[in-house]
Amino acid sequence: MILTFSYGFSQIGEIKINKSEKLEKIIQIKKELNKKIQNLKIQIYNGDRNQAETIKAEYIETFNDTSAKMIYETPNYKVWVGNFFTQIEADKYLLKIRKKYKSAFIFRPEYYELEIEEENEEEINN
Repeated sequence: MILTFSYGFSQIGEIKINKSEKLEKIIQIKKELNKKIQNLKIQIYNGDRNQAETIKAEYIETFNDTSAKMIYETPNYKVWVGNFFTQIEADKYLLKIRKKYKSAFIFRPEYYELEIEEENEEEINN
C-alpha cells in the first residue's frame, strides 16, 4: 500500500523551453553591442615592432591566453591583453601578470584600435 501511494505521487515529466523570437533578437543585439564596447585592457609593452611580436608570443605561451593584441600607435607598437568588464577583474589579472611584466598597467581604450593581424603582417613585410 505504501509503494502504491508513493508511486501515485511521484512526478514524471518533460521540460520544454519555448524561446520567443524577440528574446533571440535581443540576445543577438546584446552580443553585437558587447563587441563594440571598449572594456578595460592591460598594456604590457610599448616600443619597437620586433620586441612587441616577441612579447606577444611570450605572453600567449606563458599565460595560455590568446587575447593578446599588437596595436600600432605612431611611432610605437603596443601589446594589449585581456578584455575586462570590471575594475576588480582587471586588478586581479594585473597582479598576476605584473610578476613577469613589471610595467603593465590597466587602461580603457578611447579610440579606434588598429590591430595588427598576422596575415596583414606578411603583406606589410613583403
